[in-house]
Amino acid sequence: MRAPGTLSSPARALLQAVGRPITRRRVLGAALAGGAVAAGAATLGGCGLEGTGVATASCAAADRSAAERRVDFSNWVQYVDVDEQDPDRRPTLAAFTARTGIKVDYTEDINDNNEFFGKIRPQLAGCQDIERDLVVFTDWMAAKFIRQGLAQPVDPARIPAVHRNVLPSLKLRSYDRELAYSIPWQSGLTGFAVNTRVASEVHTVDELLTRPDLKGRVTVPMEMSDTMALLIASLCKDPADFTPEDFDAALDKLARAVQTGHIRRFSGNEYVQDLAKGDVAAAIAWSGDALQLNAADEKVKFIAPDEGLLIWSDCALIPSTARHGANAAKLLDHYYDPGVAAELAAWVNYVCPVVGAQEEMLKIDPELAENELIFPSASMLGRVRAFKSLSAAEERAYQAKFSAVMGT
Repeated sequence: MRAPGTLSSPARALLQAVGRPITRRRVLGAALAGGAVAAGAATLGGCGLEGTGVATASCAAADRSAAERRVDFSNWVQYVDVDEQDPDRRPTLAAFTARTGIKVDYTEDINDNNEFFGKIRPQLAGCQDIERDLVVFTDWMAAKFIRQGLAQPVDPARIPAVHRNVLPSLKLRSYDRELAYSIPWQSGLTGFAVNTRVASEVHTVDELLTRPDLKGRVTVPMEMSDTMALLIASLCKDPADFTPEDFDAALDKLARAVQTGHIRRFSGNEYVQDLAKGDVAAAIAWSGDALQLNAADEKVKFIAPDEGLLIWSDCALIPSTARHGANAAKLLDHYYDPGVAAELAAWVNYVCPVVGAQEEMLKIDPELAENELIFPSASMLGRVRAFKSLSAAEERAYQAKFSAVMGT
C-alpha cells in the first residue's frame, strides 16, 4: 500500500507517461479531491431498465478447481496493488494465496475493451480454452460478453461477501441485476477536465461545444457511451432511458461541433498529454486522468458537469471455457472483504464498490477515506446514472452512427 499523503505507483506511472500515448484507459486518481474537483450541479437520477437477455452458452468446461489450485486472471494495467519495496509482489493477491493455497497467475494484458474481446472471442465461440479464469471488461462490453453466452454463471453460494457487501447502486446494472455473471471490480466517473492555465472552467456541454475560446481545443472520448451520455443529458433526457430520436438529436449536436472544427479530435487516454501541455483546454474525461494530472499541476481540474456525472464499472467475469471457475469465484469474494477492498483502493484509488471499505480505509489513510471520488456519499450515488444497456441491434445501429460522425 502507499504511504499516506504520497502518490501511488499508478500516479507516478501516469505522470511519467505524459508526453507519449497512454494505453491504459480510466486510471482513477491518486491525487486527493481537495482542489482538484470543481463542484457541479445535481448528478443524474436513476431508474430500473429491462435486462438485455442472456444467450445460452453452447459449451462449458469441466471445473478443475479442486485438483488444480490456481486461477489465471487477466486484468487492466495497474489495477491491483503492488508492494513498492518488491514490484513483483502484489500484497492482496499474496494474501489470498496464503489463506486459500490457490496460486494466482496474474497478467496485465487488457488495454482496450474491443481489442481484448476481439482477441478471445473466436476461441470462446469455438469452445476453446483461452487459459483465463477471470477477465475484466467495462459495463457495456461486460453486457455484450454475457449476451453472447461467453460468461459462466457465478454460484451465489461461492461469493457471500460479494452479495453482502456490494454497493446497493451497483445492483441496478440492467444487464446483470443479480450479479449472476459479472462482479464489479472498480467503478469510476465521467465528467469534464479543464486546464485552467489556458481556459476558464467549463460547466455545461453546450459551453464545451460552443464557447469561442475553446474552438479546436476540445477532445471527447472515442467510446460512444461516455460521449453520448453527456450529450443526451444536455437535451434534458435521461441517458439511462432514451429514445432513438433522443440519440439522433444529441448526435446532431455533436456533429455540428465536429463540422465547425470545435472538437479537436476523438481520443482515448492519449488526450492527457495534450491537456497537460495546454494544447487541449477542455475534454470529456475520466476523473482519474484529471486527478492524476492535478497531482502534477493543480490548474488541471476535474469538473462535474451541470448535466451530471456518468458512473461506470469495470467488471470481472468468468469465461465460459474457464477451467477454474470455483477458484475464480473465491478470489472475487476475497476482494469483497472490506479490509482487502480498502487495501486495494488505497493503491488504485478507484471508486470502491465494497460497503465497509471506507471504515477500513480510516486505518490506512484517513484523507483517502474522505475522498468522494473513492467513497462517494450515499446522496451522490443515489443520483449518478449509467448509460443505457443496449440490445445487440441497438448497439450496432448507434455505434455505426457515432462512428460516422467520428469519421471512422
